[in-house]
Amino acid sequence: MTTTTNLIEASGLTLRYGRKTALDDVSFTVPKGRVVGLLGHNGAGKTSLMKALVGLMPPGGGTVNVLGLDPVRQRGKLLEQLSYIPDVAVLPRWARVHELIELMSGLQPRFSAERARALLKRTSVGLNDKVKSLSKGMVVQAHLALIAAVDAQLMILDEPTLGLDVMSRKSFYEMLIDEWCDGERSVLISTHQVEEVESLLSDVLMLDEGRLVLNISLEDIDSRFVALAHDPAAADAVASAHPLLRYRQAGGRGAAIFDGVPPEQVAQLGERIRPSLVDLFMALTRKPALQPTTTQA
Repeated sequence: MTTTTNLIEASGLTLRYGRKTALDDVSFTVPKGRVVGLLGHNGAGKTSLMKALVGLMPPGGGTVNVLGLDPVRQRGKLLEQLSYIPDVAVLPRWARVHELIELMSGLQPRFSAERARALLKRTSVGLNDKVKSLSKGMVVQAHLALIAAVDAQLMILDEPTLGLDVMSRKSFYEMLIDEWCDGERSVLISTHQVEEVESLLSDVLMLDEGRLVLNISLEDIDSRFVALAHDPAAADAVASAHPLLRYRQAGGRGAAIFDGVPPEQVAQLGERIRPSLVDLFMALTRKPALQPTTTQA
């Protein structure tokens, strides 16, 4: 298992499907002990990036290194040290859960059957249950228990809770943080449920049309970005300072997000508030023509 500080290192990573550029000169690192949210609209390049990280797509340019390995040339060795759940959790419908544990024991040398059984006790999934009898949420919970029982340093999750109800999503993330994250391992999570995962994350990678538009820790968001709440009468003056995003808060009060400190005369027109990750996402990925009408529920 790698002993390097960074578990993922990407430099100038570019991926193309024919004439379409899925990733455009993307560079970032993921150190140990981080929970990184990968955010972006549909088609932004999130799944392409994750496929590149697990060796399913060779780069068209740049380099990528995962756990000290080349994901394409050393994919077999990489998959022994990596936990990965794609956007569709597929388990054989005919199998019983205890049979899946036996199968994993034979396929993955770092898998612990004992740990998998212990993790399953946190769920409503029984060892004798057949996959076809489980709800979608239970299938995802079973999948996580199996993957989290692998002694790996890195877990990559591509929309792991897509289509689940809010309680199932909450249970999934509680189990992930409680049972897998230990300060040494890292997780990269692609998700559309930005509000639900914000409290879990240490860092954010934000993609827009294949470009990395934000790579920042949540600690640094407050020091870089300023959100200003203001009365409607100050809207024109705030807009004149060209914020990244203007929106309305509940109750009709206006707000704006700036990259950096706004001019003093504008800052005095409102009250500084913490920019939410959702608002920041909208600010950096929403098309300019649509920004002035953005409304926060």
